[in-house]
Amino acid sequence: MTYVLRRLGQAAIVLVLAYTVAYVLLGVLPGDAILARYGSPELGLTPQQLDEIRAAYGADEPPLTRFFEITAGFLRGDFGYSVQSGAAVSTLIATALPSTLLLAVLGIVLAVLVAVTVAFTATYGGLPILRRVFRGIPPLFVSVPVFWLGIILIQIFSFQLGLVPLIGATPAQSLILPVATIAVPIAAPLAQVLTRSIDDVKAQPFVSVVKARGASTSWLLWRNVSRNALLPTLTMAGLLFGELVGGAVVTETVFGRAGIGQLTAQAVANRDTPVLLAVVVLSAVTFVLINLVVDLLYPVLDARLRKGARA
Repeated sequence: MTYVLRRLGQAAIVLVLAYTVAYVLLGVLPGDAILARYGSPELGLTPQQLDEIRAAYGADEPPLTRFFEITAGFLRGDFGYSVQSGAAVSTLIATALPSTLLLAVLGIVLAVLVAVTVAFTATYGGLPILRRVFRGIPPLFVSVPVFWLGIILIQIFSFQLGLVPLIGATPAQSLILPVATIAVPIAAPLAQVLTRSIDDVKAQPFVSVVKARGASTSWLLWRNVSRNALLPTLTMAGLLFGELVGGAVVTETVFGRAGIGQLTAQAVANRDTPVLLAVVVLSAVTFVLINLVVDLLYPVLDARLRKGARA
């Protein structure tokens, strides 16, 4: 219980700091979002009308007062209203979030499958040349820009081969290329960490002892090596999944998918501060929750942590 309470306290501190820093940074951005949206000569609004709009959004209040008002609204689930569209930010997020969550979940699942395949082949492959080739795959994946990979996949599989249509695609077909695009950069660090962990665990004395007692390679791999090697990879997977929900901007923009990424890109272009602040808080909450779950799973998976806590 002490371990759980300590992790919950750390998560709360991270959320408070992330929210405060985001509010301060967005508050010092140059430009006036309300003036950019409603100050066009075509609209014909007078300065008094612009002041009334600014008052309706609370933009005329002192920064500290505005900070506490927005904080109270966030605690109630009220994220304010978009300057660009006038819609409730909570409605915009609720509409965009399911698409991004589906993309993130499928992306992390595919990335884990690819990373496990690459890592175990790189360490237990039958031929030395095969192991060397698979050890060189993760550094290659890491160096590939996401936007470039998305464009190349569209060019090859949609335009040249015609396997994945861009127009009139079914919901399942529209997910194939975005999921592949978002999975490749995630699979690379996962495969690197897992490969290094397998190498470290294989060098431990207990593996030599189990092997000397006649254990087969498959027994060593699945009962001894993999269980210990997966722990650092679990931490990395939690970090990457937390970044996925708020970091799908490039992928969703390249493929024209409606989601948190495209909503963020539009908010940045329009200087829509309420939407940006809500997206930052959502990303921070997702990141903290995922890593909190990973932290709480560690004592369940590693008996040494449970023994250390009791000691």
